[in-house]
Amino acid sequence: MYDISHSPAPKFHFDTQHNPSHKAKSTMAITNLPLLLLLILLMNPLQNVSSVGINYGTLGNNLPSPKKVAQLLQSTLIDKVKIYDTNPEILQAFSNTGIDLIVAVENSHVSNISTEVSSADEWLSTRVIPFIPATSVVAIAVGNEYLTTNDNKLEPKALVQAMQNLHAALVARGLDRKIKVTTPHSMAILASSFPPSASTFALNLMPTMTAIVGFLADTGAPFMVNAYPYFAYRDNPGSVNLEYALLGNATGVRDPKGYVYNNMLDAQIDSIRSAINALGFGNMTIEISVSESGWPSKGDHGDKAATPQNAKTYNTRLIERAQAYKGTPMKPKDKIEIFVFALFNENKKEGDETERNFGMFNGDGSKVYDVDLSCQFCSNGGTLGFGEKVSGAARGPSVWCIAKPHSDDKVLQAVLDFCCGPGGVDCREIYESGDCFEPNKLLAHASYAMNAYYQMHGRNYWNCDFKGTGLVAFSDPSYGTCRYPQQ
Repeated sequence: MYDISHSPAPKFHFDTQHNPSHKAKSTMAITNLPLLLLLILLMNPLQNVSSVGINYGTLGNNLPSPKKVAQLLQSTLIDKVKIYDTNPEILQAFSNTGIDLIVAVENSHVSNISTEVSSADEWLSTRVIPFIPATSVVAIAVGNEYLTTNDNKLEPKALVQAMQNLHAALVARGLDRKIKVTTPHSMAILASSFPPSASTFALNLMPTMTAIVGFLADTGAPFMVNAYPYFAYRDNPGSVNLEYALLGNATGVRDPKGYVYNNMLDAQIDSIRSAINALGFGNMTIEISVSESGWPSKGDHGDKAATPQNAKTYNTRLIERAQAYKGTPMKPKDKIEIFVFALFNENKKEGDETERNFGMFNGDGSKVYDVDLSCQFCSNGGTLGFGEKVSGAARGPSVWCIAKPHSDDKVLQAVLDFCCGPGGVDCREIYESGDCFEPNKLLAHASYAMNAYYQMHGRNYWNCDFKGTGLVAFSDPSYGTCRYPQQ
């Protein structure tokens, strides 16, 4: 460590052309705080936070532009969006929105990426790298329900190798901490899902699932599953209680090991957990993420389950479930990340009528049914739509994050190094030639970097903590030609 109590803030020199996560290099010695300690200092407030995600599909000829979609979602409580490709228009539209993106490798491209790391790096360099860090890409979903599709040309080994190659490419670029690699599964990967405590993966998939779960455990990526109580109820209305499927407070279904389930989704999640444990990974931390779950508002003739009211009930409760920091009967303290399916009705999707009617919005932006997605602090009052009013929407009121006066210089220096390095902030404005270099003081430079990080990551209160050195401000700290970013 070194004494910076009377020293000016460092002059940073970055290589940002290829690697946004390179650590800051200053003309004076950089703090020797270990990275692990730094991450603990900065990230600890995240432990009690759950987010709400949405699936954004584009198989429709009547959908609004990605720019309008991004503007809409900024005025909602949605803070993560999962897409099914790497559509450049979507990635560009979500830049500087504070919304995290999960992008995807389409099933048809998995085989090519599986051949060698260079192929994965080429995919990464052309489809993702040009958009980060302005667009916050946090995960890559390799394929979708790849192991349970009806396409006999898809090789299970290719999926595992593609995941490994993409991770290796991310490691080489220093992006593996920021961007995780995973793959979404359907519930059909299980031999059976009930009782949850006895669930295992299908016998023919055991070797592949062992490799995948081992990879996820080693890299800290989530296990993604697409879980739909709707289908279980639709196909067995005589034996499945509707309230149980709709996430309601049903009488409860008892597992032989004593777990009591008041809704089917929790039982489905725990069946996946049991299958993971049966592979021998029970003593390892593997987060389970519900990558898709939803309820259609319309189905084929005779489908009495697919109604607007049932869809509204299920998705309202699903969003409440996503916001609550709670787990399942097997793991009550484990948070469950949930992505609602879906944002839009997609009129060009193949399959039966339900496939085209999982959306909460129609293509023209009107609601299919009323679900509250309003954000408590949104500048447009939480109203939703795709008209002109939304185009100026911001994610929250005008707020900024600055460094508290008299903060400890050593902590501020660590915060500055983090934001301008692993945190992904573009700190060129506080370089010697930048508009915010003067005053050349640590407090001023740290304030700029902290605010940029705060705005990038959604303006949540925990993004302005920085070990107690951050302060949310409601007046613009910009001065002269130095402009502090805001959403």
